[in-house]
Amino acid sequence: MSESKSVAAGEERITGIVEKVSFFSESSGFSVLRLVVKGEREPVTVVGCVAVVNAGQHIEAVGLWQNDKTWGLQFKASHIAVIAPDTLEGISKYLSSGMVKGIGPHLAKVLIRAYGLEVFTVIEDHPGKLLELPGIGRKRLEQIVAAWTEQKSVKEIIMFLHSHGVGTARAVRIYRAYGAEAVATVRANPYRLTIDIPGIGFKTADQIARNIGIASDSPLRARAGISYVLQELSSEGHCRIPELKLFEASRMLLNIPAPILVEAISAELSIGALVADEDQGTRNFYLKSLFRAETGVASSIRRIMQGVLPWRTVDPVEAIVAAEKQSAIELSESQRTAVSLALSSKLIIITGGPGVGKTTIINTILKILGKGKLKFLLCAPTGRAAKRLSESTGMEAKTIHRLLEFDPYARDFKRGSSYPLDADLVIVDEASMIDIVLMNRLLAAISDSSALMFAGDVDQLPPVGPGFVLADMIQSCVLPVVRLTEIFRQAESSRIIVNAHRINRGELPAEFVGTELSDFYVVPSFNTEEIHRRLLEVVANRIPERFKLDPLCDIQVLTPMNKGPLGTKALNTLLQERLNPHAMHKIERYGTLYAKGDKVIQMVNNYDKEVFNGDIGAIATVNKEESSLTVLYDEREVLYEYNELDEIALAYAITIHKSQGSEYPAVVIPLSMQHYSLLERNLIYTAVTRAKKLVMIIGDPKALATAIDNRRSSQRLTGLAARITGETECNLQQ
Repeated sequence: MSESKSVAAGEERITGIVEKVSFFSESSGFSVLRLVVKGEREPVTVVGCVAVVNAGQHIEAVGLWQNDKTWGLQFKASHIAVIAPDTLEGISKYLSSGMVKGIGPHLAKVLIRAYGLEVFTVIEDHPGKLLELPGIGRKRLEQIVAAWTEQKSVKEIIMFLHSHGVGTARAVRIYRAYGAEAVATVRANPYRLTIDIPGIGFKTADQIARNIGIASDSPLRARAGISYVLQELSSEGHCRIPELKLFEASRMLLNIPAPILVEAISAELSIGALVADEDQGTRNFYLKSLFRAETGVASSIRRIMQGVLPWRTVDPVEAIVAAEKQSAIELSESQRTAVSLALSSKLIIITGGPGVGKTTIINTILKILGKGKLKFLLCAPTGRAAKRLSESTGMEAKTIHRLLEFDPYARDFKRGSSYPLDADLVIVDEASMIDIVLMNRLLAAISDSSALMFAGDVDQLPPVGPGFVLADMIQSCVLPVVRLTEIFRQAESSRIIVNAHRINRGELPAEFVGTELSDFYVVPSFNTEEIHRRLLEVVANRIPERFKLDPLCDIQVLTPMNKGPLGTKALNTLLQERLNPHAMHKIERYGTLYAKGDKVIQMVNNYDKEVFNGDIGAIATVNKEESSLTVLYDEREVLYEYNELDEIALAYAITIHKSQGSEYPAVVIPLSMQHYSLLERNLIYTAVTRAKKLVMIIGDPKALATAIDNRRSSQRLTGLAARITGETECNLQQ
């Protein structure tokens, strides 16, 4: 279990028991540990990287003492390794820590009583003996043996990566991606790391490649570098990369002659990994997957539009009058025009900001067409957006993944061109969130006989993935589009809606004076401490008292980023301490404390548990003995085992990107020049439009003005608009 490490000149070696994991990064392994060291009166702080760690473990750290200006005396470790404890107390703490799945505090005591100092030897060499103990059956034994074997495998893989110059932080990421095949995968092609593992850049893979003897001008390196550049640009939202931009970025990364780059691009084109096309005399390059998605979307749009309307010809004037009478509403002229166009269009886009009547138009169309035997399907990109659509229409709405019947075992959709959706009209809400890859799969599943309606706000944040499909479809100028701008009377009294439209026009929010309560406030705060203090005060006290809103269920803090003192991690710690201070049942996982009553968010789609990225719930139960907890999502409890807790995060504060498609009664937005790289108009606009009853921006007025002036993210490089009109030519090879 131990792993020795030589000590360089000037370095020291310390050992002890981890009292507390103050911080642990799942992706990098960076840790801040409180370590009880024999002979020291107080625990010492150790910072460094380690594969896995938990309270109760014995560790050995090699490094240097340093006096940090902010944090004081620390031991900065160049190497941290878990070692076998050699006392009964140490063994008990280690086994109770939850690191060995299947063993909790109670079972740890049973094992210590039975085997004493020999307990590790029994688990390693004679695990069958454990069946003789009370509380251990065959299933529990399999859990323990599997966890023990995994820990040994982690150690061996990380030692190999260390020998090739890979630090612990990166080694952890590699192990998480490849598991037991990590060594063989890295030896075969270290450049795979740049594609397979988020957060591992080309330089890391390049260093490993040099260590195992790959030349700097090798074709393998050149091709990997070009692919990496395209992957990086796609992660910024781009699909189509001009030739000059690709060459410049690749040359800067690789520092190799242009002829080798030309040959590498030719090789990638010849195997189909890259695709080239021409647009107005400029040669552009795509990753194969993005080219297929873009051409697929354009092709599907043309196919759908060529079909015949699935309903008989409708007299729009007569139908609209009847629908108005049925709903006891009067549509505006712009809304009547939108409904009329929708009734005569096979595919239509309805876009506009809050309070302009998108939902009213959808409901009117459903009322008019619902009198026949037509079949409707409604969907949205996220679960929360689908729920909102269902509530506003009174009809079932699904996520796009559910609509397309995603199969978690095959990791693919069942619905597609060979098994299309059975519908006369498909309505897609929050369409601005859909990236090019998902849109391609959705449109492929729309049959020739179906009509299609997109609704969304094109001025919100673009999709997290590559492309800006809704904007490109509008820009093509060949699709029927209704852009609503008129704010209706019932919405004019909402300062949230008025200010959202001001922000979208590039204007600062209007300040409203008076003694009555408002639904929109900007609270100037000029430093981190002031923002922290005011944010905690308004969330815990002022909003609940003055607006009668629950701080957990009704108030959502939205911040631009995850990191930093105003990021989600720091704010969640502060808010958890204030809003859930007396929780009795807790589990600590890599520096994050999860307690009964905590607000949490699902970070990834989990089709087995039927919970999806962005779902927010509350921790209902915590079971220390079983190292598990349950989360309540809309009255449904979902079980998470200890090793699954990286799927959730505290959700007192979430990023603005995570909030897309959701609505909350109250939104509190901390804003600072610390967020400079992310300050954009559509970020603030998106955050403000998430609120139904109250918006409170707490921050630096300069940061707010900077964001409103900036429109960078709308400038994505794509070819979809031209492709819809048929203005691009494709060359699969050079």
